[in-house]
Amino acid sequence: MKSIHELTSQLAQNGKVDLITIRPERREAPTILNEVEAIERIGLQGDHYKSKGGKRQVTLIAQEHLNAVASMLGKAKVDPLLTRRNIVTSGVNLTALKGKRFRIGEAILEYTGECHPCSRMEENFGLGGYNAMRGHGGITCKVINSGVIKTGDPLSLV
Repeated sequence: MKSIHELTSQLAQNGKVDLITIRPERREAPTILNEVEAIERIGLQGDHYKSKGGKRQVTLIAQEHLNAVASMLGKAKVDPLLTRRNIVTSGVNLTALKGKRFRIGEAILEYTGECHPCSRMEENFGLGGYNAMRGHGGITCKVINSGVIKTGDPLSLV
């Protein structure tokens, strides 16, 4: 029988990066990028949310959770830009990264917490948007090692 440590240290498959965005200014619409530099202890180059030593340097959300949010809102799909997250992934349960370091492209990130929805989700998605995002808002991370992250890059445990 495997220990809980062994069980939480393996993924069924690697994830991948589907979308990268930054917001140069607060309340500004996200800008889609093909690649971005993750800067150790700071965040993503050009993103207004970067913070020296902070726990919310990069935000990730899973495409699978966006699909669930769309279903709860009665929509075929939701625009990932409306979530205001930096990176959309697919193929991996982001919650499984809790307490872990992981590689995306050349960068190494560390899970620092859940990314809870804010009141903007009601504004962005309409009635019930906030509640639809609860438990599906993704995760926050800090950058442990700098490196370039590109669309299509794999996400794997370190």
